[in-house]
Amino acid sequence: MKNNQTAIEGFKAIDFMRETRDKISKEIATMSFEEIKKIDKSRKIKISLR
Repeated sequence: MKNNQTAIEGFKAIDFMRETRDKISKEIATMSFEEIKKIDKSRKIKISLR
């Protein structure tokens, strides 16, 4: 099967992944494990509702 989508000019997947990872790390650095689990659970619910 062919993929007819074109690449987004200037998009660098590795850079995007690293920036996102670093952003998440900073956001959860001071949270407890229970808070992180709560956020993860609510995020999974939002994704499944799409």
